[in-house]
Amino acid sequence: QNASGTGFIVSKDGYVLTNNHVVEGMDRLVVHLTDRREFKARLIGRDPQTDVAVIKIEGTNLPALTLGDDAGTRVGEWVVAVGNPLGLDFTVTAGIVSAKGRGSREVPLGGGAASITDFIQTDAAINPGNSGGPLLDLFGKAVGINTAVSREGQLIGFAIPINIVKSVIDSVQKNGRIVRTWLGVRYVLLNE
Repeated sequence: QNASGTGFIVSKDGYVLTNNHVVEGMDRLVVHLTDRREFKARLIGRDPQTDVAVIKIEGTNLPALTLGDDAGTRVGEWVVAVGNPLGLDFTVTAGIVSAKGRGSREVPLGGGAASITDFIQTDAAINPGNSGGPLLDLFGKAVGINTAVSREGQLIGFAIPINIVKSVIDSVQKNGRIVRTWLGVRYVLLNE
């Protein structure tokens, strides 16, 4: 069984970002670049909770996309979604940031596993196959990863904010897995 999605190179030595649901269950990964080069890829780490995956291709001096800062992204700002929708290669669509801070209960993900509470909503066309592609600001910096589209077909797409993604990348590169901090709290009623 084959599946396809989109990703983008974030380092000249071949680290690639995509969605977890794009690589989940795959036993072989192949990356096709816009210049028609093809690379075998290996999974470095994935995080179902944020729907982010990091894969690696072997190469040097690869064209890497600059990661931006989604904190400065504002509602009404123009963005561009890049991907491979519906099996069509290398498509670009434009729109605006429609809203920020959309919770996962509002966002219809395929498996419903992601627990992000801060999706970026856009009206830039995001279709099946765009998953894992970058959402770019007008300076060409990635401010999100395209991850979901409204099931109702109302031209509403959602992207994972890049600042969340940065923490996933750091954890995967340092630890080979996602490491999260947990705080255990237990309460006891005190009698007066």
